[in-house]
Order: sequence, then structure tokens, then C-alpha cells
Amino acid sequence: MFDWKTMQKPLIALSPMADMTDAPFCRVVKSKAPQTIIFREMVSAEAIVRDNPKTWNMAVIHPDERPIIQQIFGTDPEVMARAAEKIYEVMQPDAIDINMGCPMPKITKPGAGSALMKDPDRAQAIVRAVKTSVPCPVSVKMRLGWKQKTECLDFAPKMEQAGADLLIIHGRTRDQAYAGTADWNAITQAKIKVTIPVIANGDITDVLSALNILEVTKADGIAIARGALGNPWIFTKIFAALNGETIPALSPEEWKQTILQHLLWHQERYGAPAVVTFRKHLSCYLKGFSGAKELRQRLLSITDLTHLQTELTHL
Repeated sequence: MFDWKTMQKPLIALSPMADMTDAPFCRVVKSKAPQTIIFREMVSAEAIVRDNPKTWNMAVIHPDERPIIQQIFGTDPEVMARAAEKIYEVMQPDAIDINMGCPMPKITKPGAGSALMKDPDRAQAIVRAVKTSVPCPVSVKMRLGWKQKTECLDFAPKMEQAGADLLIIHGRTRDQAYAGTADWNAITQAKIKVTIPVIANGDITDVLSALNILEVTKADGIAIARGALGNPWIFTKIFAALNGETIPALSPEEWKQTILQHLLWHQERYGAPAVVTFRKHLSCYLKGFSGAKELRQRLLSITDLTHLQTELTHL
């Protein structure tokens, strides 16, 4: 049985990102660092209960991704519990994560995501309901608060009391969204308030920031979000640093072959529209590349898979 408490620390995870941490990208991350724990992009509990085909397709797990945690979002404890139960029955994720951190208005306006931090009673009811519906661990991804960084000091213990097995804490409030700087010291204060494992999240972009956030927060692990986009090698480098090994340099050939592999897995998953939908990832891979602006303009205009493969091969 998957057990957060007995797993080797520090835990190194890919943080869930809507429309980005899908199966193809998660497979790429795993291919670079198999020890990485994968948190999949969130799916709507309401849509799962209604058996929406598109949502169910988002939740399909490839064996290469495991261990994998499926994140769900919603506002109704009964619906969240039923969705978790159905996902576990069909997909058998290693754990379920509850989204209480998303700051986007389309999620928070109905009361889901980080809006749940304004309603701790409902948040606790959701955790309790989901815990009773599945045999696997249940975690909560949260922020420092809705408006104030200190809100997490009361909210985090309530999530533990409700039965959460692990917390991922993003070092910003909902009002900050993704602006400003993540407050790692505030994560430290929240960790002190609970006995369950805590994963720190926010502003991890390289090996140095990964080691620094672990030192500052004394967290049980880290979850990397935007710092992993177009940069799946960040996990390889972090594991090497933690093991006292030489941090591997990225060769141009590996960079190119990784993009091509990602494109192929993306094509396998999505079929005909893949070249267009892959652009969000390709744009991330091209950041910092010499002549990136002109290269992006050329590559992101391609609509044919073979043409794109040829162009990437000859970079």
C-alpha cells in the first residue's frame, strides 16, 4: 500500500498543473527520473460522476506514470466522495489529492479550489467524505490562505484532523495567484502545526532553489510546477544533487530527442490535433534557446506531424 509516511524523504514530486501535467508529459518526467512522484492535472468531480467522456479520458493512467496521484476538485462532499470512489475503482491511482489551491476564478467562483480555504468546515467535510470512499491515501493541495498568509496556520491542522494524509502547501495566497514571491518561511510555520508530511511548493526552478526550500521549510519534500515545464531534466538534476552525485549536463541531442519523444507520446494520446495542442509544451522547451523568437514563430506554425518532426530533427 502506498504510504506517505514510510516513503524515503525528501519526496520529490511533479505538481499538478491544469492542462499541462497530462499523461504524455508525466511519462516524460518519469523517463528522466523514475523516482519522481506524479500528481496529475485536476479533474472535475461533477464531470466524473456524470461520466463525462472527456474528463474520464483525462484520468486514464499509463503504467509508466506510477506511482501517481489523481487530483480532483469540487465543492460537494458527497460528489467528491463518489468521484474519488469511481476513479479509484476504474483507474486505481496510488492516492487521491484534493485541490484547495487553484486560484483561477472559474474554479473559485463556485467555491472550489482555494475558495475552500474560506470555508474550512466544508473543506473538512470533503476530506472526511473522500477518506471514507477510497482505501488509498488522501492529500490536500492548499495555499497559504485566501488573503492572509497566516490563514494556513489554522487551516492545515483542520485538514489533518479531517484525515488528510499529506499536505502540499504553495507559498502564496489566492490573492497573489502566481505573482510575487513564494513565502517559504510561511510554509515552515504551517508545517510546525501538523504531524503529517508536508510538501513545499512555489518558486522551485533549479537545483539551488530546490535545496534551499528544503532547508528553509524543513519540509518532507518538494513539488515542482512551472519550473518543470519544458525542463523535465530538473528532476534528474535534483536527485543527483541529493545523492551527492555530479549534476548531469544537458546535451543538445538529449534536449532534441526528449522533445521528439514527448511529441510522439502526445500524438499517441490525442491523435490528429496533437501537433496543435503540443504547442504549449513546445513553446516551453524553446525558452532560452538561441534565436528562440524566430524559431518559435516557425515551429509553432507547423500543423503537420511529419513536418514538425523533420524540423526538430534538424535543429
